[in-house]
Amino acid sequence: MKRRLPGLTTQIVIALLIGFLIGWQSPALGRALQVLADIFLRLVLVIIAPLVFSTLGVGIGGSGAATAGRQLGSMALRAFVLFFVLTLLAIVLGFVLGNVLQPGAGISPPHVAEAQAPPAPPAKESFWVRIFPTSVIDAMARGDILQIVIFSLLFAGAIAAIGERGRPVINVCSSLAEVMYKFTHYVMAVAPLGVLGAVAAIVGRHGIAVVKDFVKLTLAIYGGMSVLVLVVFGLVAVGFRLPLGSFARAVREPFAIAFATTSSAAALPKAMEAMEGYGVPRRIVAFVLPTGYSFNMCGSALFLGVTALFVAQAYRVPLSLGQQAALLLTLFVVGKGVPLVPRGSLIVLVAGLNSFAFPPEVVAQAFGVLLAVDQILDMPRTGVNVIGNCLATAVIARWEGALAQPAPS
Repeated sequence: MKRRLPGLTTQIVIALLIGFLIGWQSPALGRALQVLADIFLRLVLVIIAPLVFSTLGVGIGGSGAATAGRQLGSMALRAFVLFFVLTLLAIVLGFVLGNVLQPGAGISPPHVAEAQAPPAPPAKESFWVRIFPTSVIDAMARGDILQIVIFSLLFAGAIAAIGERGRPVINVCSSLAEVMYKFTHYVMAVAPLGVLGAVAAIVGRHGIAVVKDFVKLTLAIYGGMSVLVLVVFGLVAVGFRLPLGSFARAVREPFAIAFATTSSAAALPKAMEAMEGYGVPRRIVAFVLPTGYSFNMCGSALFLGVTALFVAQAYRVPLSLGQQAALLLTLFVVGKGVPLVPRGSLIVLVAGLNSFAFPPEVVAQAFGVLLAVDQILDMPRTGVNVIGNCLATAVIARWEGALAQPAPS
């Protein structure tokens, strides 16, 4: 009788614990295992472009021109309203926690020699130009998810517009989507190795003592993320009558991958597969999930709220309630236009702090200090970003009356 292997979630948790122990007991070996994480991330990134392109091609292109236009318009409007509400709630919760818990009060942050703040994000006016690709090949090569979505939507609309003559292209897209889902299964089989390498490298590089000066900040971030998921996301799910048990089972593997690797992109193919298995139509999954990676970063929004007040408290920069409200709105808006790059949330934070009464040397020092602990804080931030986008996908499907699962009575 064959013994069944543990599920992927269990394998990832075991790999996370082993990686932690390796990084703790043998930092040099832990840092060397970064190669496993890098290989896994490369394998995942190569999936994203063809998977998004093919699923949108089938989901939108196969529904006919008139139907595709109505479906896309309704879905996009509802998605952006939901993105706005969820991220606004998240950043407001971050500011509330920052005021209540006072994570930066009473500490003296270490001095960072010759600290320099990174350049500010590109001007907000250029964002709407940057989302349109000059070359789809270039967008795919760079892994620019939003540009891939824009091209795929236009391509799918063109397929729908030519009717039956587009049927062969739809068939090709359908076959490609199935191939990419099978490809995803193969890559996810080595996900535990990627997780082991990522965690071992993080602990080997920074050690477990890196958070000793940031205990209150770390507790505020992890506690805030828990409140966001269990209370805010929970109330949204209940309000839209989503089956909570099956939703939790659907998101646990994408969350575990994102948490351990600190990469939303690493979890995207598995999240798309999981939400389709949850009962969300392919056309909704292919549009809402990738688009949410730019517009629905709930974990990052909460992180920005807490850390902005952490910096103000640690460096003794007084902020009135009016200034806090203005800073909140600035971070909320700027956060929508920052590309998905490593430490992107810290760059947004720098841009927001530069807009207020924060001396340049304080901003530079704060960036250097937070950079040392950011990977520890990035783990829940990235995991919650993925859960938030999965939730948005399920909510839009319910809102559109397209969720295959029956609502709980």
